[in-house]
Formats: sequence, C-alpha cells, structure tokens
Amino acid sequence: MAAQAPTAPPRRRNRRRLLGEFLVNGTLFLLVALWTVPTLGVLISSFRTPWDIQTSGWWTILPHREWQVVEEFPKPEGVDPDGIMEIAGVQGTFEAFRQGIETPDGRRVVWVGNKRLGKIQIQERRWTVRTDFTLDNYRAVLGGKTFELKAPDGSTFTVQGDNLIGAFLNSLTVAVPSTVIPILIAAFAAYGFAWMRFPGRRLMFITVVALLVVPLQIALVPILQDYVKLNLNGTFLALWLAHTGFGLPLATYLLFNYIHTLPRDILESAFIDGASHFVIFTRLVLPLSVPALASFAIFQFLWVWNDYLVALVFIGAKPDVQVLTMRLAEMVGSRGNDWHLLTAGAFVSMVLPLTVFFSLQRYFVRGLLAGSVKG
Repeated sequence: MAAQAPTAPPRRRNRRRLLGEFLVNGTLFLLVALWTVPTLGVLISSFRTPWDIQTSGWWTILPHREWQVVEEFPKPEGVDPDGIMEIAGVQGTFEAFRQGIETPDGRRVVWVGNKRLGKIQIQERRWTVRTDFTLDNYRAVLGGKTFELKAPDGSTFTVQGDNLIGAFLNSLTVAVPSTVIPILIAAFAAYGFAWMRFPGRRLMFITVVALLVVPLQIALVPILQDYVKLNLNGTFLALWLAHTGFGLPLATYLLFNYIHTLPRDILESAFIDGASHFVIFTRLVLPLSVPALASFAIFQFLWVWNDYLVALVFIGAKPDVQVLTMRLAEMVGSRGNDWHLLTAGAFVSMVLPLTVFFSLQRYFVRGLLAGSVKG
C-alpha cells in the first residue's frame, strides 16, 4: 500500500488562504485607487474656481496647513531693496523676502510686488480647507454664451462658453444607433451559426473570427473614398454604417459563444411544437441572451462614445455634426491653460458612459464568461 503524502496542518492552510486573500484584495484595492483618485481629482477640479486651480492642488479641499496672511503693510521707508534689508525683525535680500523668510516665532515675512511698489505680508501656518466651489465652469462649458467671472481682487472679466450640449446630443445620436444596429444584426448571425445548418457555415464563421484581428485603420481610407462617391461623408449615416461594420465581428463572436450554450431541450421542444426559426429567435433566444447583449452593448457604446479617429475621418470639419470628442479636442487646443473648463468638459463626457456601465454591470461578467467553460 502506497504511503500517503503528509498534509499541511489546518492552521498553516488557513494562514496561506488568508495571505492569498490579502494579496488579491490588496492588489485590487491598489488598482481601484489608481483609477479612482485621478477621476476624483477631475470631478473636484471641475467645481473649483480658476484661481484655486492655478494656486493649489485639488487635494487642498481636505484639511491641511498653509500660509495665511495675518498682517499687511506698505514697505518700510528707508530700506534699500538692492541691499540687505531688515523688516519685522528678520534680515535678507529682496529675492529672499520674495521667497519668504521665517521668523523665530514661526511666522513668515513676504515681500509682495516689485521693488518700487511692494508691500509686506506677515503670514502664519493655519489649518484650513479650500471649499470655494462653483457651477460657473459647467455653465461656461454647456451654455455657449458669455459669462462674467469675478477675480479674488474684485475685478470681473468676460469669457466665452463652449456649448457642448450640441456635441453631446450629436454623440448620443451616433452612439445609440451604432450600438443597437450591430447588436440586432449580430444576434441574427450568431443564432444562424449556432442553431442552423447550411453550406459554408463553418467557413463563414472562421472568416468572421478572422476579421477580429484586422485593424480598422486600414479600412478608413477606402471607406472614405466610397463615402465621397456616395455623398455620405459628413453625415450621421456614415458613422452608423462604419461603427456597425467595425463592431460586427466581435458582436457575432461574443453572442455566438452565449447562444451556442443555451439549453438544447428548450429549442428542440419549440421545433417540435412547430415554431419557426424567427419565432424561436424572438421569443426564446433574445430574452435568454440578455447578459450577452448587455455585455456587448457596454463595449460598443463605450467605444463609439469615446471614438475620435473614425468621427474625425468621416465627419471632418462640419461643426453642426461634430461629436463630443472632437469638441473636447478643440477645447484642448484653444483652452490649454483653462483647467477649470477642461475638467468640466471631461466630466460631462464621462457622465453618460458611467451611467450605462453601472446600469448594465450586473450582466457584464456573466455575459463575458458565458460559453467559456462547459460542464
């Protein structure tokens, strides 16, 4: 009788299991933090004033210590800015006072302004938070009108809005049909490949799978030439057809893996009762395939919504049909230093994709894993 290998003590097994769970959960927490912290920074910055963004980081909304002015007075008479000066009990050059010189009691003396018209500030480190939030950034980004902003010194100036509402609606007009159309076509095709027998079925399915590795960039110029001949360039229909063609291979393959695993007994019973393929597809297959349909809908919608290259090629410079990604790219070029507007525009573009994902996430993993294992 062969000797059995000694098993590890229960305490050691529990320790290994806890260590494995700690490593997995710790890694997942780190990945979530790496994605969430920048997103949180974008959200907070989109509500901050331009002056707060230029002078401090978004994390200053949390309690922290910073230098605050407790006393201010004109530069003393008789001091020589070109030499060594003594102000408020400390000595230093003009450059040193511009940077700030700390006093023995923990304060800081700062020269504000130039040598001729400067003033002196006495600062102390105090606990504070910067919670001066505003909705003016979103009004300027979405409104498309002129807005007056008030600076900390009391002066006001006028800025021009960007009117992203039209681009938002254009993106929605492109994304919804570009998601629904390939789902319907791919669902019919996946059902045919999974449950219908016809000549060339295997070869056609292999061709569909092979199309997954073909880069879409190589098809842009030929399709653009055809669109120019058909006078489709610069229209929503051009984008619908392009996104449908680019998304069909993945949709067909994904839905085939799911539909192929549906219980055969249910479909055979429907065939025996005299149901046609169309009735079985609409009454049985589609309702049972909701997880797979939702998974692809998330993929396709996010891809189309965030697409810039395809829209730029097939829409061009027509402002009335520009999508949101194109308008954001123009904002980056024209407002490269206006982070309060860029962050507001970025979060406007993120709201709808996040809503779609969280609405369908309960189907996401189930639809992706369907058909990956048997048994």
